[in-house]
Amino acid sequence: MLDSTRANPVTFEEFPADLIACTLAAEDKRFFQHGGIDGWATLRAFRDGIVRGRVVSGASTLTQQLIKISMPPAKRSMRTKIYEALAARHLELKWRKQQILTAYLNRLDYGNLRIGSAEAARFYFQKPLADLSLAECALLAGLPQAPSRLNPIRYPQRAMARRSTVLNRLESNQAVEPTRIRAAIAEPLSLRPMAEASPAPWLLTKAAAMSSRLPTTLDLPLQKDLELIVREETAKLKRANLRHAAVVVIDNPTGEILGLVSSADWNDPHGGQINGALTPRSPGSTLKPFTYILAMERNHRFPFSILADIPSPFKTPQGLDLPENYDHCYRGPVTLRSALACSLNLPALREVNALGGPSPLHELLENLGITTLQSDPSFYGLGLTLGNAPVRLLELTNAYATLARQGQHFPPKLFLGKSVEPHHVFDARSAYWIADILADPIARAPSFQPGGPLDLPFKCAVKTGTSSDFHDNWCVGFTPEFTIGVWAGNFEQIPMKELSGIAGAGPIFHRAMLRLHRDTPPTWFERPAELVEIRIDPRTGKRVAASDPVGAYDLAPANDLPPLAATTDYDTSGKALLDPLFAEWFASSYNLRRSVLAMDLNHATSVPFQIISPAADTTFLLDPEIPSGSSKLRPVTSIPGTARWSSETLRIEPSSPEPIVHLSLGIHRLTAIHPESGVTRTITLHVKSM
Repeated sequence: MLDSTRANPVTFEEFPADLIACTLAAEDKRFFQHGGIDGWATLRAFRDGIVRGRVVSGASTLTQQLIKISMPPAKRSMRTKIYEALAARHLELKWRKQQILTAYLNRLDYGNLRIGSAEAARFYFQKPLADLSLAECALLAGLPQAPSRLNPIRYPQRAMARRSTVLNRLESNQAVEPTRIRAAIAEPLSLRPMAEASPAPWLLTKAAAMSSRLPTTLDLPLQKDLELIVREETAKLKRANLRHAAVVVIDNPTGEILGLVSSADWNDPHGGQINGALTPRSPGSTLKPFTYILAMERNHRFPFSILADIPSPFKTPQGLDLPENYDHCYRGPVTLRSALACSLNLPALREVNALGGPSPLHELLENLGITTLQSDPSFYGLGLTLGNAPVRLLELTNAYATLARQGQHFPPKLFLGKSVEPHHVFDARSAYWIADILADPIARAPSFQPGGPLDLPFKCAVKTGTSSDFHDNWCVGFTPEFTIGVWAGNFEQIPMKELSGIAGAGPIFHRAMLRLHRDTPPTWFERPAELVEIRIDPRTGKRVAASDPVGAYDLAPANDLPPLAATTDYDTSGKALLDPLFAEWFASSYNLRRSVLAMDLNHATSVPFQIISPAADTTFLLDPEIPSGSSKLRPVTSIPGTARWSSETLRIEPSSPEPIVHLSLGIHRLTAIHPESGVTRTITLHVKSM
């Protein structure tokens, strides 16, 4: 059963003298004289019971009441009363009076699920104990006699009558000056009950819209804990201009939504009632795992496959695009495992390009339940893998839950009812590889410092994402049991102060995953039988001996192992040889790996040689008013930095990595020759005056 009471224990020194005096007047005026049992009160109660023929008062001392409220509920009987009296006497022999009074005032029920006088003062008056007036102290002291019947919010007249009784007793005890008593009696009741936020306030709106009374799948204790986590973590990052966050938790086997936090503060006037779980936002790099799923299934890629992290121009409808990695660095040859774990942009873009463009990824995302995409994939281009299409947190989280279900997809559900039959979206082996990569702390260590929010005390697959303008950041991940998605940002589209997904959404994800597995032991996926552990050279993707110092762990199909590394893969000093695809990168300042890599210019590259920019039959307009340099052109090929350029009518100035072509009016032919293969490509250019 859910315990919804609120408590706020304090020390004896924090209780005001007026509250102590009022409490003793109301409950036990001889507290400091008796030893746990008040003989006079007991005799009086016995006498009154005989005279009136019924129980008038219980004669319980404050110590006996403390014993009662500290024990499990028991049937009221003479035996119980005797036990409480004896226990009270025993407690008085062990504890000082101050200790007893402190425990009592911290455990009393003041109604409205408020336990302890400090919590009662906070709830009824929004004050600390030290700021209570004598009248307010008397009101609180009177409530524990019958918290429901004397509820000052529902029955203010009853509460005021009880307050007067307490003040009159206080006056008869001569514990307070008469003038203060009279002022307290005349003081009007001035309650300021706190408006407590109900868990999942967004649910009331949704339920009203659906006119539904179906029970939800939400786990109430978890929901409350998630809301607290979001409030606390966003409060820490206000200086970084982060105010809003949303969280979705899905139970993987059932698809049930166990928790959904729509915003950090429902009452925030700056968009607090926007549901961040349902609002489309830029997902950053969180779509990359699905790109690599397709690369594995269609491009015959493996986690150990070598990809090129090099400057790469891409043709777009708007012209030539030269994207960058988030850190403006390029690492040359990298394994797919490293490219995904370190969230590199260029390898992902090159894989989408190798798939033939964004259409396969677009189709997969729609099959995974992403409903916010434009119908035409070309609208996004290759940048779809980098998150240039808005998605909803709930839908993205369920897409990751499909990874956790090893390719089995079905929609998430908020209301209990009939389940939807799953359908297979991608191969279980590919899903296992992706999970293994996203849970590999060694693979992501070059980009994500160990010991941060992504590292948990158990195996967990996790991916972050940050939009290019710092408007949004994300952290999504899963174990076999649960999937969690976190978005953090500002609903007003105000950018954060260079806050990445690991710093913004990451801490929320970390605490939420720990909370989920507090009571549910984490497990991990069973490795597919056809996969075996191997050691590969991460420079070449080829197998090496288990004792090889450069070897790295990976997984490969037993019937499709990578080839063994050969002496021809290295130069005489042990450096791995690269094909000409990496020539421009190798010669550039980006290359920080010259101690372990060398060029093999005799090795033919597998990339088709072609002119990427400018496009054939492009027309250039020269404007004499544009500053000097507007007539210069740098052509680019698919294998940058290797071509020999020539033209019979244009002056070509040698430069690195590509030459400079000086444009002049007329029709010109520009030729590029690959030096090793001899392949020649020629295009025609038209240059006109404005």
